[in-house]
Amino acid sequence: MNATAGTGRLVKLALRREKTLAPWWILLLCTMALVMLAYIKRNMPTPEAMQTYFKLINGNTFLRSLGGSYVVPDVGFMAAWRSGGFLYVLSGLAAVMIVVRHTRADEDTGRTELLRAGQIGRSAALSTALLVAGGASLAGGVLPALVLIATGLDPVGSITYGAAMTAAGWVFAAVAAVAAQLARTARTARAISLAVLGGAYILRYAGDASEQYWMKYLSPIGWSHLVVPYSGNHWEMLAVSLAVAACLSALAYWLVGNRDLGEGLLPERQGHERAPGLHGPISLSWRLNRGLLIKWAVAIGVFAAAAGSLTNLIAGTDTPPSFAKQLVEGFGGKPGATYLDNGLWAFTMIFAYVIALYPVLMIQRLRADETSGRTEALQATPVTRLRWAAGHLVVAGLGTAALLAIAGLVCGTVFSQVAGQPSDILRLLAATMGTLPAAWLTGAICLFAYGLIPRAAIAISWIAWIATVVLGRIAGPLYGLWGGTPVEPFHYIPNTVAGAPFDAMPAIVMLTLSALLLGGGLLALRCRDFG
Repeated sequence: MNATAGTGRLVKLALRREKTLAPWWILLLCTMALVMLAYIKRNMPTPEAMQTYFKLINGNTFLRSLGGSYVVPDVGFMAAWRSGGFLYVLSGLAAVMIVVRHTRADEDTGRTELLRAGQIGRSAALSTALLVAGGASLAGGVLPALVLIATGLDPVGSITYGAAMTAAGWVFAAVAAVAAQLARTARTARAISLAVLGGAYILRYAGDASEQYWMKYLSPIGWSHLVVPYSGNHWEMLAVSLAVAACLSALAYWLVGNRDLGEGLLPERQGHERAPGLHGPISLSWRLNRGLLIKWAVAIGVFAAAAGSLTNLIAGTDTPPSFAKQLVEGFGGKPGATYLDNGLWAFTMIFAYVIALYPVLMIQRLRADETSGRTEALQATPVTRLRWAAGHLVVAGLGTAALLAIAGLVCGTVFSQVAGQPSDILRLLAATMGTLPAAWLTGAICLFAYGLIPRAAIAISWIAWIATVVLGRIAGPLYGLWGGTPVEPFHYIPNTVAGAPFDAMPAIVMLTLSALLLGGGLLALRCRDFG
């Protein structure tokens, strides 16, 4: 039988499965491209304002590294410069999820083995995943390009920008295809792929921040940046992405022909024969989830160190008075706060919004354990469902606190060494820990949804976190809301870094709401059918 036999039928099946997921990725790409364009037009409405920002960004290494290059005073270029770093990563992330979902995840559930009982070739699933991910990446580049052309931007630059997004998706689809052959489980395949994606972004950012631009040529994300839409339009860099994607895809096909179905090429670490340290649900949850926490801690530590080393570059920025006023008013610092203080607070909030995802993922693991049957087997022991859930909640809550502490300590320590102000360590540690009640409240909302409506819990969890980020203080300025919105919990955290007085009332209210939501979620979990 041909190795790719049945690919057409599998593609039809995959498209039916993706019809509720892929369109949202594409819509997000289009929306963010338009949001960034509106942001540029709103904040740079005249040639004089454009020149002001042009000089400000090109004169500061920190600001230049955010977008990946020196800027030119052009609306299209500035919009692509401002949004490209995010959209290239988003395109790669969507491709990774699609490929792993239709390869290794299907093998984990036994779906691939069932399909292979018919007229389906060995490589059909891999071909399907690459075709669907490639098509989604293509749509995620073409549609934003058409939308930008419709707004009046340069057609050639818009098409080049869309092609750079597509190229990023194709490269990471191929990365995920290789990871799916190496890993034994979908979780490991995602971890490998996302580690490569994160490493590519760090490499690109480090190259721009340190002005060691050769590092960008080693990063798949850097290749898309080097296309330079609306200015250079370097199509030859797209050829690099396509060549790498083709080579990795060929490697994935070779690997799929040299492994057994359901197995991976990387050896799995065998567990211990005995587990004398398991004394209850908390120790069980820690044993199951410590790997995730360690990975988060390492990632947060690396980013916090990078932020601490780069934040001092803001100090010399000649900030336009109107922009500085908007920062102070939006972030809630005292009127005399410096641009540097608000820059430190911005990093604090970025860490807080990202770390708020950790308890969300921990709650989603409760649902995964329930649907897989692992928790049902556990209930054959004296561990009840409430004790099991409470053990996960303790680990999730303490883990969130630990991650925030790592962010504050590492960022504060590195920045204090750069700036020569040891007191900044405690100042940044206190600021990050002050966001803990808001992060806990985000997780409590997810637990309440899991206990009450488990089938929709994962979707609600993602919506809750995404809404918190999109409506928050960091994303809000992109569409004119410098202070974010009052419907997300981090809005009420005082900006103590920039001199705002500490107010315990918001924390007390959020902790009370978290307790009520956790109690309601656990009560609903106790009363509903399990599984």
